Amino acid sequence: MVEHVYRRAAAARTVGAVVVATDDERIRVAVTAFGGLVRMTALQHASGTDRVAEVAESLDCEIVVNVQGDEPLIEPEMIDEAVAPLIAEPGLAITSLCHRLDDLASLESPHVTKVVLDRDGYALYFSRAPIPFTRGAERVAPAYKHIGLYAYRRRFLLDFARLAPSPLERTEALEQLRALEHGVRIRMVETRHDSTGVDTPEDLERVRRLVTARV
Repeated sequence: MVEHVYRRAAAARTVGAVVVATDDERIRVAVTAFGGLVRMTALQHASGTDRVAEVAESLDCEIVVNVQGDEPLIEPEMIDEAVAPLIAEPGLAITSLCHRLDDLASLESPHVTKVVLDRDGYALYFSRAPIPFTRGAERVAPAYKHIGLYAYRRRFLLDFARLAPSPLERTEALEQLRALEHGVRIRMVETRHDSTGVDTPEDLERVRRLVTARV
């Protein structure tokens, strides 16, 4: 799975290099075997963002993209979509992706993170709960699935990693809430692509079927 994610990330137009950040020797061996770049990190990181920040300390770049290794269906175009606002707007610190959510089962699943947006496309809140809550028969505001791909201004990423995990972050187990709790706005980009993270054995089987169907 990690090789599949690696090669899809490398296919993005805006990506100059792909580096796998891990604390697992088995992953290091697997990445080395297919010729990928890998960096071993400390064991104690509370989130993937903190792990990526450790590697970013030694990188000479302006923008860092965090692609999770359990997102094998990620499209290269999705990375380019997340990076585009950072290129266009020097004042932005962090961007991420969302996808319109119409499936009730996904909306109610704690394994699917939801996000609500303001009028300008910035995140108001992320939750594992079904947000926005629909009171009545008709849904007026759209529901969005958060796709856990982030693009950061490198200098912001390094500062972010020095912040202690916040109360909402610890409650929901969602690292992006640390940014919101510290007043950092996250620009969301709506993408037409969906992505299935592998969080459960059922997810793994579904992804295997989808990948096989594409071959």
